[in-house]
Amino acid sequence: MSWRLWVPLLLFAGFLGLAGYQLSQPKDEFVESRMIGEELPFFELRPAAQDRPGIASAQFRDGQPRLLNIWASWCLPCIAEAPQLERLQRSGAQIVGIAIRDRPEDVARFLAQHGNPYAAIGADDLSEVQLGIGSSGVPETFVIDGQGRITYQHIGDIRAGDVPMLLEELRKTGA
Repeated sequence: MSWRLWVPLLLFAGFLGLAGYQLSQPKDEFVESRMIGEELPFFELRPAAQDRPGIASAQFRDGQPRLLNIWASWCLPCIAEAPQLERLQRSGAQIVGIAIRDRPEDVARFLAQHGNPYAAIGADDLSEVQLGIGSSGVPETFVIDGQGRITYQHIGDIRAGDVPMLLEELRKTGA
């Protein structure tokens, strides 16, 4: 029997081995920002809601650490995290929001139904700022120090158990 007959079988066995190895590795569902430790890129966003101002990257360099929450009115996990954002605000965290690809009337309806913990909300109509800071989806929350540097990224919705950790991350920035 010729060795040429064994080549396809060996290639197939190699493929099965590689596929089996890949399937046995832990699944990483999240894309972490490469901006951790970096300054926020320059941006200026118009207000996403009538009763809150828009935001600009320069505002994050005033010595006051904050949470930057990336969210959208059409995002179901954003509804789930709304009570935790209010809890963070009551605990002294200043929260700034960026509404992704949203209409002002939808933002207003969301805030009326689920609360408004935001000091300011900017409208990111094309997801440019979202992508610029390394956010891969909604919701995501970043801890920004008083010099405008990203110090921590929380991927996904904030759960009740995440609140103390986020407050600690804010505290570590000197808040």
